[in-house]
Amino acid sequence: MTETAVPDGASAPQAGDQYVQSLARGLAVIRAFNAEHPVMTLTEVAARTDLTRATARRFLHTLVELGYVRIDGKTFALTAKVLQLGYAYLSGLSLPQLAQPHLEELSLKLGESTSAAVLDGTDIAYIARVTTRRIMTIGITVGTRFPAYATSMGRVLLANLPPAGLKSYLASADIRPLTPRALGTVPELMAVLETVRAQGWCLLDQELELGLMSVAAPVYDGAKVVAAVNVSMQAQSVAAKPDPDAYLASVSREIVATAKLISADLTARS
Repeated sequence: MTETAVPDGASAPQAGDQYVQSLARGLAVIRAFNAEHPVMTLTEVAARTDLTRATARRFLHTLVELGYVRIDGKTFALTAKVLQLGYAYLSGLSLPQLAQPHLEELSLKLGESTSAAVLDGTDIAYIARVTTRRIMTIGITVGTRFPAYATSMGRVLLANLPPAGLKSYLASADIRPLTPRALGTVPELMAVLETVRAQGWCLLDQELELGLMSVAAPVYDGAKVVAAVNVSMQAQSVAAKPDPDAYLASVSREIVATAKLISADLTARS
């Protein structure tokens, strides 16, 4: 009888001439462990992988010898070493590649456009973008630049600069109001940056363009802020919500959570 090692919820691949069944079975044993099944007996592993007990035992004990699985009496669990299997993949990805799937998931969840940007001189430069609809008169694509002080992502990045870096920025930037709702002086900007620094995210209300709102949060690589991500919204749509303040609060929580996920990927890659 031919065994096909397939954890619950997965579909069996079609084996070709280059298919190594023993490797597939070993990976299936690893994948059998998840949040609902962090610790399992031999019988449970065999059932979840559709392997015989004898076959599952051989793979489990091989993984124990390699350090990917630990055994405690009659139960088995993964070790932290299994994370190395993902590090090789993460190490080959750039920041935009790491951010893109998280931005896509957040955009789908909220029904709003999402972006990522880095600080480049006195501007921010977009490095990733997921668009649900055009909400600005100027189309935003990867590579688009805006004055950092006038954007939510820019303010997040400025708020996390070291004092010398912020001083250099202020000496170079031309800070002036871009809309009737926008700040236009250095003291106003410094007060806003202090708030952003304290709360960990930034809300921008129609200061870059009338009708546009956005919420941004910082992305870390270890202890250093290297980028920012945001959600862009139409002010009119936000105002039409039953409770606009509650909606903006929920968006801020979501963007902070997304930024943390991207940060975790970056840190793991490094």
